[in-house]
Amino acid sequence: MKIENPWKQNPWFESVAVAQRRAQKRLPQPVYGALVAGSERGQTIHDNQAAFGELGMLPHVAGHHADRSMTRTVLGHEVSLPVLISPTGVQAVHPDGEVAVARAANARGTIMGLSNFASKSVEEVVEACPNTFFQMYWTGDRDVMVQRMERAHKAGAVGLIATLDWSFSMGRDWGSPEIPEKVDLKTMVRMAPKVVTKPRWLYEFGKTGQIPDLTAPNLAPPGGEAPTFFGAYYEWMTTPPPSWEDVAWMRDRWTELSGTPFVLKGVGRVDDARRAVDAGVSAISVSNHGGNNLDGTPAAIRLLNPIANAVGGEIEVLMDGGVRRGSDVVKALALGARAVLIGRAYLWGLAANGQAGVENVFDVLRGGIDSALLGLGVASIDELTPEHLLIPEGFHRS
Repeated sequence: MKIENPWKQNPWFESVAVAQRRAQKRLPQPVYGALVAGSERGQTIHDNQAAFGELGMLPHVAGHHADRSMTRTVLGHEVSLPVLISPTGVQAVHPDGEVAVARAANARGTIMGLSNFASKSVEEVVEACPNTFFQMYWTGDRDVMVQRMERAHKAGAVGLIATLDWSFSMGRDWGSPEIPEKVDLKTMVRMAPKVVTKPRWLYEFGKTGQIPDLTAPNLAPPGGEAPTFFGAYYEWMTTPPPSWEDVAWMRDRWTELSGTPFVLKGVGRVDDARRAVDAGVSAISVSNHGGNNLDGTPAAIRLLNPIANAVGGEIEVLMDGGVRRGSDVVKALALGARAVLIGRAYLWGLAANGQAGVENVFDVLRGGIDSALLGLGVASIDELTPEHLLIPEGFHRS
C-alpha cells in the first residue's frame, strides 16, 4: 500500500531564503545547526553574504537583448549556467543525500563536487552525474591518498578538488550542534526529544527504511569498513598539514593518474594564488570555507578581484562563499570569477524538497542571473566586467 505524505504542500519556493526557512522548519535543531555552522563569533559567515549587498548594479534603460546566454566552459566542461556544486560532507538532511544533489546537477547541466566526507559513495554519485569532481582533504599518509585518488579515477571522476583551508577554529559563540559519533539505538533514544518534533524529516527517512548515515564510505580502506565522520575528522587532525611541495605532489599524482583538472580550494591571498600557479593547478577557488575556517577572514567576494587580476590569465578562478541569488553570481562573474560554487544554498533545497529542491535552487539562480543580464543590457555572461557594478571605495581586500 502506498503511503501518502500527510504534510504534502506546494514544494516550489521562490528564493533560497524561503528554502532555508523551510529547511529550518523541517530539520531537527542539531541537523540545522550543523548546516548553519560558522566558526567563533561568525564574523566571516556574516560578511560572506553581507558583502554582496554592498555591491550595486548599474542597469541600462534601453538597448536590452531579447536573448541572453549564461553557458560557459568551466574546467573543460560546458555548463548551462556558471553555478557548480561545492562539496559538503555528510548530507544527512535527506535520505538520498549526495545522490539527489548529483541528479539535480546533471539535470541542470552543471558540475557536481563530491566531498570525501560524503555519506554516499563516489561510485553512486558518478553514476548519477558523470561530471563529478572528487574532493579530498589532506588526510592520511601519501599511500592512502593515492589509493583514494585511484578509486575516484576508477569510478569516473573527471577532476580533483583539494581543500586545504581548514584550521582548528571550531568554537562557536552560539554553541556547537550535537553531532553523534554514530546513529544507534542508544543515540536515537537520547536524541528522540529533538527529533520527534520534526515528523516530516522522520517521515522521509521512515518511508525508505533508512536512518541518517554518519559514516564516510569514500574513506574506507580497500575491503575495510567506512570510518565514522568523527573517525575521518580525527584522521585529518592527526595528519601533518601540507606544504606547497605537497600540493605539487598531489597535483602531479592526479595528473599522472587521470590527466583531468586539479582545483585548489580555499585560496584567499594573491601570493598564495601565484604559488598555486607555480604548483601547476588547473584552477583555484577563492574561498574561506563558508565561514567555517579562521573567523575574521574577509568575505570571498572581497578577495576575488585582486586574485583574478593577478592570475586569471593563467588559470581558471572560481569563487564560493555567500552566494544566495542570481545577482550574487553576476557580481562574482563581473569581478573575475569563471564560475561560482554553492554550498548551503543547495543544502537548503535538499532539505526542503530533495532532488527537486536542489533543482529549484538552480532555477532560482538561473532566473536571477537572466534578470540581471537583461537589466545590465548584456547578451552574455562573457560581457560582464567590473564596470557593470557600483563598487564602494575600499571594498576589495588583498
